[in-house]
Amino acid sequence: MLFRLLGKAPEAVIVCFRSGDPSLADAMCAEIRRLEPARRVVEVDLDQAKEVRRSLRGYRIGLAPVLFTDDSAYRPLRRAALMLAPRKILAYNSRLERHHLSLAQPIASWLFWRGVPLDRIFLRPRWLVPWRRDRTIRPAGHRIVEGRAPRQGRSSVAVLSPYCPFPLSHGGAVRIFHLLRETAREFDVMLYAFVEEESSDENLRPVLEFLTRVYLVNKPRYREPRWSTLRPPEVFEYDSPAMRELWLARKANVAQVEYTALAPYGGDILVEHDVTQDLYAQVLARRHTLSAWWDWNRWKRFEDRAVRRFSSVVTMSEKDRALLAIPDATVIENGVDLERFEPSPETPGRRLLFIGSFRHFPNVVAFRFLTEQILPRLRDVELTVVAGPDPWLHWTNLTGTLRPPENPQVRILEFVADVRPLYRETNVAVVPTLESAGTNVKVLEALAMERAVVSTSSGCAGLGLEHGVTACIADSAEGLAQGIERFLADDNLRRHIARAGRELARERFDWRAIGRKQRALLREIAGDRLMLRAATQADLGAIAQIQADSPQAARWEPERYLEHDCRVACLRASGEVVGFVVSRATAPGERELLNLAVAPAMRCRGVARRLLDEVLVYAIDGGKDAWYLEVRESNAAAIRLYESCGFRVMGLRKNYYSEPCETGIVMKLLS
Repeated sequence: MLFRLLGKAPEAVIVCFRSGDPSLADAMCAEIRRLEPARRVVEVDLDQAKEVRRSLRGYRIGLAPVLFTDDSAYRPLRRAALMLAPRKILAYNSRLERHHLSLAQPIASWLFWRGVPLDRIFLRPRWLVPWRRDRTIRPAGHRIVEGRAPRQGRSSVAVLSPYCPFPLSHGGAVRIFHLLRETAREFDVMLYAFVEEESSDENLRPVLEFLTRVYLVNKPRYREPRWSTLRPPEVFEYDSPAMRELWLARKANVAQVEYTALAPYGGDILVEHDVTQDLYAQVLARRHTLSAWWDWNRWKRFEDRAVRRFSSVVTMSEKDRALLAIPDATVIENGVDLERFEPSPETPGRRLLFIGSFRHFPNVVAFRFLTEQILPRLRDVELTVVAGPDPWLHWTNLTGTLRPPENPQVRILEFVADVRPLYRETNVAVVPTLESAGTNVKVLEALAMERAVVSTSSGCAGLGLEHGVTACIADSAEGLAQGIERFLADDNLRRHIARAGRELARERFDWRAIGRKQRALLREIAGDRLMLRAATQADLGAIAQIQADSPQAARWEPERYLEHDCRVACLRASGEVVGFVVSRATAPGERELLNLAVAPAMRCRGVARRLLDEVLVYAIDGGKDAWYLEVRESNAAAIRLYESCGFRVMGLRKNYYSEPCETGIVMKLLS
């Protein structure tokens, strides 16, 4: 009788306010119907915001689910819901988490309304509420996985990483994987890495081929409000007593730390994969918010101090070195596997490719810039996007929508183990990054595959690309669209730019040359046991003995070696000659490796590679000479060494060697 007097139906209804992205609203309403199947559900959209009170006059509202996202267009509908049923609001966020707004929990309700994830709205800083039990979880213990056996006489290197560098799902993993492999050619390498609890040791198999041991520690679960600390929260996400105990007990000649967030662990070398304060400075320039300023301020203060705690700092480019204001920092660029990413003929068409894991927020910004502002300016194009693992989880967290709008021009893929087929089918690689730090490996892969690149200036920063020479560089949507259209319309221009890009990648970004820089830095810190110099008459006796003790080496009269470029490796402590290499020019632009041999007691210690690095430095660092050599068919160890340096089999020479008679394999290196 009471409800009849009030003019309302006695049965309470649920009113769903569709105050957000339609896909999110659909999901919210579907969940409410699933949770309350016996209740009547009424949906209200934005068009009904002004008349919602009149349209619901006859209903008694028992629950009012409302979407709270960053989309300001829906504010009138949210305001109407708060006025109509202020004590019945069941708030949903962009992650489709729900929380009852209540005056009894004003801080939690306000934080949830502002978009803080549900599992973090009840967190309080330790300095404010020290008695709370919901604190950061730092797992104890560790796992050890054995790799290849250590080799006697080699120096050892310990590397601390925030993740296992396989699979190669992002640029950081690509860099760490390749430089670990290059380092292991001369050093024994131990990896200390954080892993997620559910991770599988299957990912370790490729790295165990060249690492001696891997220490694994479960990553902490950080449970403090992200705004509440003077240091960046990423630093506390890797603050692990278990890892600290392991790292302090390491037994290695050199300790290298990857990423600034791990700098508090200390070591000899800090690798700045990107200057993080630069990234947040770009964010601040675009957003002008207090939170953006706080992120930038924390990172600048922390990073400026962290880099000065290490005796050596590595940056990705001269630009990054200048940003850090450390003149003696070592630049060791990102690279690309030129043998794996080989050029192939284009498939005719108008296909674009964008690679960028949505886990890294600048890639989501770049994707939206590409699809919302650049793509509408183009006609008849097909865009393929590689969004990385779990892209929609990261997309929802960052954008407040479940997925981007459907677009028949766009094909979105998740993690792709091998992106080479995508490069082969594309015509233009697009890097529309508006906020970026460090250098982008995806640009190098596109250059190596001989595909024309259209990029913003931040997307290719630090790589030395020139507009109109090795890429098209623009920062506006109109400029990028014009560059793409010009490349697609002019086959000759596109191919010319693509070839110039491949040449740049070959000259500057080959992992062999970059690995050589890495090993030189490690030798400088660990102490170089060898000294390389030109051979003299006094060395001929030692050279003759080494040649005699190396039955698979070529047989020449040692005196003749001095007629050519002959270099020896000596022990720095004693001056004893322990290896030699001889090469000569055979024609303009052509050189031949005549002989390479190491004393038996010093084999498997990186001496042969040091000698090869010395003699091939010109070729590795971008020279034009073609290098040739012959090697005995049975000399498997030498063949593996030459192949790892870039030599490939070109042919056979029957009965080339004597004592004993054996076929010679002809190999060639063309850098």
